[in-house]
Amino acid sequence: MMDVEILSRLQFAGTIMFHYLFPPLSIGLGLQLFLCELSYYRTRNPAWEAAARFWTRVFAVNFAMGVATGIVMEFEFGTNWAAYSRFVGDVFGSALAAEGIFAFFLESGFLAVLVFGWDRVGPKMHLFSTLMVFLGSMFSAVWIVVANSWQQTPAGYHIVWQDVQGEMTPRAEVTSFWGMVLNPSSVDRLTHTLIGALVLGAFFVASVCSYYLLKNRHHEVARRCLSIALPSALLFTVLAAVTGHDSAQKLVETQPAKLAAMEAHFHTSDEPTGLTLFGWPDTENETIHFSIKLPYLLSLMVYNDPTVPVPGMDQIPEDERPPVWLPFQTFHLMVGLGTMMIGIAGLACWSWYRKTYEQKRWLLWAVVFMPLAAMTANQAGWITAEVGRQPWIVYPSVQDGVEMMGLKTADGLSESVTAQQVLSSIILFGIIYSLLFAVWVFVLNNKIQHGPESGEELTEYKRKLKADSMSEKFGQSGKSHGGDMLEEGVR
Repeated sequence: MMDVEILSRLQFAGTIMFHYLFPPLSIGLGLQLFLCELSYYRTRNPAWEAAARFWTRVFAVNFAMGVATGIVMEFEFGTNWAAYSRFVGDVFGSALAAEGIFAFFLESGFLAVLVFGWDRVGPKMHLFSTLMVFLGSMFSAVWIVVANSWQQTPAGYHIVWQDVQGEMTPRAEVTSFWGMVLNPSSVDRLTHTLIGALVLGAFFVASVCSYYLLKNRHHEVARRCLSIALPSALLFTVLAAVTGHDSAQKLVETQPAKLAAMEAHFHTSDEPTGLTLFGWPDTENETIHFSIKLPYLLSLMVYNDPTVPVPGMDQIPEDERPPVWLPFQTFHLMVGLGTMMIGIAGLACWSWYRKTYEQKRWLLWAVVFMPLAAMTANQAGWITAEVGRQPWIVYPSVQDGVEMMGLKTADGLSESVTAQQVLSSIILFGIIYSLLFAVWVFVLNNKIQHGPESGEELTEYKRKLKADSMSEKFGQSGKSHGGDMLEEGVR
């Protein structure tokens, strides 16, 4: 017997996880692209321009995929989650409207200049357009994360009741826009999400450039980009650990059930709480098999005091407890990958400083595969956050001393959608997304295999472009002596 709630959750998880491959990469690439173009603007070195042009082509492919895959989720709010949409409509409406006004128009408005304006606008205007596209992608993430964070820690609202087809249903109505935006978890979640995207972008650039060094190609551009990407990767992986720590400390106040699930911490004790490195949680017997635990460490991380016990799952009513196995595994996977990325980035930066990076082929290959680790860590973090808040789709909260009702996931479903309809759409979207993914990999691989032009090739191309422009200006039949001289110079 198929369950419409499980199928609807699987469908939304699948579509958003596929979509989430692209926005973090766009944000991270945006910063790397801006830094390359800033270096070109300051030095006028053609190798930096070649690098910026190359990453612009890669960025455009990824941006297009992000837009195409993001539209589907908004339709799912209406088709699969109508009751949820009625409940959060005011909140999401204001956040998504802000995204459209302050982010999407900014990003898309300057995207054409970024992609097609290389030989049509001056370097200063093109650099400004690159910055605006990067900031637009960041602002877009801001409003999406704010909306999602509100579900985790609602603030700045009250509940009103409305008549829907003869039945009184609740709706969250915004009472304070900035209270909603600056809800208790939004800043921590936003910084951690954005830094995770910047980690991915830095490692992606470092991966492609390390691949070029391994294949003995595009040395000049690769070395220049690595001089930016490797320090960026080290900086942002360390910051990801810092912001992740801040987020975990906030959870003990706002979502203790999620924290207990992430650590499979079943029983509250008077003793200090240790940190489980890995294991196999057994919810039925409330234990962890094959585990290794470091004493005192969870208490220290959560409270900055190794003697304070952390509340366990037994403090949560049984009907409000989230699943344990999946958040536990994805959280530890994210932390493990993050620790590995810090180590690889540190070794790569040290080798680069010692001028031995290109001789260490094992390290080059390790960096080549780091974007997979960064993508997996981003996905694992999202799974941890979303599964860890179950069974709530919107957490209950307290506003001005008044306890506000939340909304459970099962209560957010559309009344008219059947399991068979959801299953059919899952199969259809699975086929379409598989084809889209294949196209993305094919086009991206083609651009990476082609690689950037050399500085000399780019200079020659610009000379020919200028010669052609002069020829058109003076007419093909009556070229000026200056046009002849330009053509001779190109030859």
